[in-house]
Amino acid sequence: MDLSKILSIAGKNGLFKVVSQGKNTVIVESLNDNKRFPAFGHEKMSSLKEISVFTTGEDIPLTDVFKAFFDKLEGKPAIDHKSDNNTLKKFFLEMVPDFDQDRVYVSDIKKMINWYNSLIEHNLLDFSEETAEPAAEEAPAEETK
Repeated sequence: MDLSKILSIAGKNGLFKVVSQGKNTVIVESLNDNKRFPAFGHEKMSSLKEISVFTTGEDIPLTDVFKAFFDKLEGKPAIDHKSDNNTLKKFFLEMVPDFDQDRVYVSDIKKMINWYNSLIEHNLLDFSEETAEPAAEEAPAEETK
């Protein structure tokens, strides 16, 4: 799973996959309708890998939030992001118990749940490779000892 290639673009609904880069643009493809278009440098684009969630302690990367969703929901989609506010808050509190309820708004929760469901729908979340990587990294370290 490489969330650095998945973008959120301010003012546009949904998520976008980076297809190519031009001189002053990024060619993106909508996950919703597979349409491609250029996103220009003046547009506010955020890679999902760069986004984090406020907690009562240190901020949690969005990748870890999605992993918590994935693990607790056993790889299934989350609740509908259009559910009522109390249901959304309760669900998110179960997934990320220490999120900062004063700084994480319901609109943020809706967005994250919508993104998670979209990534699940398009099979873009795969956490199995992350569990294999640390073991592979540890093996060479043990051999050098």
